[in-house]
Amino acid sequence: MLGLSTTDLGGVMLAGAVGSLVMVTFAGSIVLRFGGTPVYVFAASSSFLALALEGIGPAMGHTWILVVGIFLNGMSIALLNVVQNVETAGVERRMGRAIVPQFHAAFSIGAVLGSLIGAACSSLDVPVVVQFLVMTTLTLVWRLLSVRHIVHDTNLDGAVRWERASSARVRRVQKAEIRAGVIQAAPGTTGTRAVVRARRASLGSALSAWREPRTLFIGVVILAASLSEGSANNWLAISVVDGFSASESTGALIFGAFVTAMTVVRIFGTRLIDRYGRVLVLRCSGIVSMVGLLLFGFGPTLTVSAVGVVLWGFGAALAVPVGIAAASDDPMKAAARVSVVSAFASMSSLVAPPIVGFAAESIGARQALTGIVVFVVLSVLLSKHVERLVPEDHTGAATGSGDATTDDERRTESATLGMEMALAENMVSDALTVEVFVEEAEEAEHAHELALEQEQERARG
Repeated sequence: MLGLSTTDLGGVMLAGAVGSLVMVTFAGSIVLRFGGTPVYVFAASSSFLALALEGIGPAMGHTWILVVGIFLNGMSIALLNVVQNVETAGVERRMGRAIVPQFHAAFSIGAVLGSLIGAACSSLDVPVVVQFLVMTTLTLVWRLLSVRHIVHDTNLDGAVRWERASSARVRRVQKAEIRAGVIQAAPGTTGTRAVVRARRASLGSALSAWREPRTLFIGVVILAASLSEGSANNWLAISVVDGFSASESTGALIFGAFVTAMTVVRIFGTRLIDRYGRVLVLRCSGIVSMVGLLLFGFGPTLTVSAVGVVLWGFGAALAVPVGIAAASDDPMKAAARVSVVSAFASMSSLVAPPIVGFAAESIGARQALTGIVVFVVLSVLLSKHVERLVPEDHTGAATGSGDATTDDERRTESATLGMEMALAENMVSDALTVEVFVEEAEEAEHAHELALEQEQERARG
């Protein structure tokens, strides 16, 4: 409908990556400030609008509408993912066993259903705008109905929200009174310095994860995994259609096979992680991905390439969940580290579409996708950094002490630890907020007393 070339399509897809990268920088602070529930509702609503624009743009023949929709959708999904990843990591900590891949399997199941619906709509010549509007409406309704069942760790109760809103109102009134001359503040006593110090402390805490080598290496693993999975999402169906002159429905079915393979491994692969550990599973996954990518890119027939797609899906299934879980090992630093590795995922989305699109113009989409092998090799080389991290300060015992514990005991300890860490995070955050508010109130009161003394002196004079 829009007549876009593969290069043009890569540039259009770039808008989503830019939106995601912009939002992931602020998403953690937004969730902390407003709580998971309102943020999730807002992100779900904006995603509804974004997908509607993605359907309306091609129907009207306006590329700019499609670009706006893709950009907004990238921002919305990034915000949703922060809430969902933090909640998922909390569930895994409380259960004491690998479960993050099974949550990602739900995403894969949705992608399978989406590909099947897309293939059916293509075969039945259903207009794109109708398909998008119906699906995004159903998605929004489901998200709004389910939000109260999924948001717990990032939820703020009514008392906390009221306290923060009340404190914010007090600060605004004090500043307005000072500006209006109702009260006169002494130089340097407006509370601004306290706010700046608090914000700098919060920013320093959030950015500290960027200086951790382990977190950065995990970020590279996530980058490679996101590049692999994201490229398949964006280009697999297109490359099948162009490379084998197949129908669009065939391309959608091949993509469905990829996502199905990922789903199966994510559902049952948690047992492999618990038994063999993250490192070995990640290395084996990388090798399987490389074999699948090479078969897909250089397979002489559609059948051979389809086998490669399935192997590619098998290998790509566990890398992202393993990386997210590794970044969440320490509950006290999970949010900051997950934000960092999420930024790496967004960077992969930013770079991949134009590069793959440019390469596809020269050598074909199938062959262009084989370039992902380079990043998969890098992921395998860095796989040792996803080894489970057990902070001694949090457990109170040295690693490898030799004391045998049952699965139930480990799960109980993990649940207790998760609740204690969440409570500690809330206490630290509240203490910092209270400190700023108290200092501002004291300074404002002092300024008011000075103003009264000046008035009394003028009256006596």
